[in-house]
Amino acid sequence: MCNLACEWCDTPYTWDESRYDVAAECPDTPVEEVAELLHRHGLESGVVVLSGGEPLMHGRKLRALTDLLPGVEWHAETNGTILPPPWWGDVVAHTSVSPKVITADPLKKRLKPAALSAWAEHARAGRACFKFVAQAPADVAAVAELAHTYDVPGGAVWVMPEGTTTEELLPRHAALVDSILEHGFNMSTRLHVLVWGDRRGV
Repeated sequence: MCNLACEWCDTPYTWDESRYDVAAECPDTPVEEVAELLHRHGLESGVVVLSGGEPLMHGRKLRALTDLLPGVEWHAETNGTILPPPWWGDVVAHTSVSPKVITADPLKKRLKPAALSAWAEHARAGRACFKFVAQAPADVAAVAELAHTYDVPGGAVWVMPEGTTTEELLPRHAALVDSILEHGFNMSTRLHVLVWGDRRGV
């Protein structure tokens, strides 16, 4: 499930009820079943990433899951709209916070000052990075403004091009590079898209 509706989203089945049966795509699964699945795949230790949609929408279930698998090094991805719970920094080793600077969602829905301030504290403590999707250099300027507003260290900021095909990604990345370097941010691409395109389940 997700609390945003980015029109360029690569996981629209987590929110877009006009095209998907979201309840079927994202079934409400007991944490014990999730833990058992991880055990079957030998993942009761090592790194496991909590992703989505928006994993923090699951609240207390996340803590229950982490309690069932104490040997896991937990990482997470979030859109940064929900405050981290008090236990987060003690349990989750690293969080990739991805505020949306490009989407048709209203500003007050996608950028929550209290939540962003809290996640910025995690970034300054070395427990989080901020990852932004961008289409044009103007988007990188918006990233820089947000990073400045919330005192996110430049070394904790990553910018990647938006796109679900190689044909979209490569020219966009080339167009963004100078602006990203000018601001002292890190660059990332979308390796899974370059390798597998927009295919699910790989």
